[in-house]
Amino acid sequence: MTEDEIAQFFTRSSGDYIFARWARPIVPVVFGTDDKTLATVKGAVEAVVTLAGHRMAETDFEQGANLMVFFFRDWRELLEVPDLNRLVEGLAGLVARLDAEGANQYRHFRFEETGAIRACIAFIRLDDSLADMAAETIALSLAAQVILLWSDTAFHNHSPLAQVGDRVILSPDIADVIRAAYSPVLPEATRDQSHALRLAARIG
Repeated sequence: MTEDEIAQFFTRSSGDYIFARWARPIVPVVFGTDDKTLATVKGAVEAVVTLAGHRMAETDFEQGANLMVFFFRDWRELLEVPDLNRLVEGLAGLVARLDAEGANQYRHFRFEETGAIRACIAFIRLDDSLADMAAETIALSLAAQVILLWSDTAFHNHSPLAQVGDRVILSPDIADVIRAAYSPVLPEATRDQSHALRLAARIG
């Protein structure tokens, strides 16, 4: 991939280049699903974390869990979750907007003082389009999209997944970017677009 192609993954619609990865080990917890789907989600997260060369843990010493995934049918269900409005500022307004847009996914990130990802709260509304999708596919897509702070337009024209026969896998291009992004010699967070050139060099 070229520098410009990689830069697009982290250049927001505002024109700002913003990159961030996790600094602390990832501790996932999943709400609103059965044990089988829970295991599928955690397995997908572990696979992508392993690809990145990062770490998972049983607990976060400050937050307990730092990757919270909510499955639900109606955005308004989130307003009934105790204390969720403390984690997501302006929750009521956000729910109203996402409901009006007919959105089926949203990710809310929180950050360390360094700019690295501190926590992520992922919302997945199981609408008709997702209801027909295999749990493994939903889980892998989720894992790919929470491992880095991608641009808000990153996957408009480039899916994080690829179809190989009857299997769905992580897109090789996206896998390369994730692997390079977690190189120990690269920063955990930056707004310097030359970072894309350093990623391209590692992928090349």
